Amino acid sequence: MINNTKPIAKLNFQSSYGKLSLCANAQGLTHLNFIPAPEDEWQTREIDNQQIIDNRKVIVDKQEVTLAEQHLAQAQQELMEYFAQKRAHFEVPLAPKGTEFQKQVWQALTELEHGQSCSYGEIANKIDRPKAVRAVGTANGANPIAIIVPCHRVIGKNGTLTGYAYGLDLKQKLLSLEGLSV
Repeated sequence: MINNTKPIAKLNFQSSYGKLSLCANAQGLTHLNFIPAPEDEWQTREIDNQQIIDNRKVIVDKQEVTLAEQHLAQAQQELMEYFAQKRAHFEVPLAPKGTEFQKQVWQALTELEHGQSCSYGEIANKIDRPKAVRAVGTANGANPIAIIVPCHRVIGKNGTLTGYAYGLDLKQKLLSLEGLSV
């Protein structure tokens, strides 16, 4: 099997928190993005369908596509359970593409418990890079797998809401879903 790091399968679906776009490869979920409604002020991060088609052209093993599609189905099921407050932890394999530093930050985010928040400084300390607070913020903002890599749980060190790629209203809704009041 080829070790392809690019997304080769895609699934868009409507949730109670908005329309989601999922992408995966044979190793796991590569992207989870919200698709903006016309009234939203944030830009789309959705992976273009043509990119998925182009990525598939290099695949010779159809089993890879099947695995990717299984990851999408698992992610969709787990997300629907999360939104229905029947799931606090995700089990779908993840395969985000990023630098080693970004992956350290994203890993630290996945270790946050459901309903727990933290600051950029706390993440920097957790990865033994206490002076890299701004870099942690940049890595957090580049997170390609929303919700499952819970960048929405990062708040200001003073306990206030900080930026979120999908808007502060959605961030507040996700935090409230987990029982956090910010």
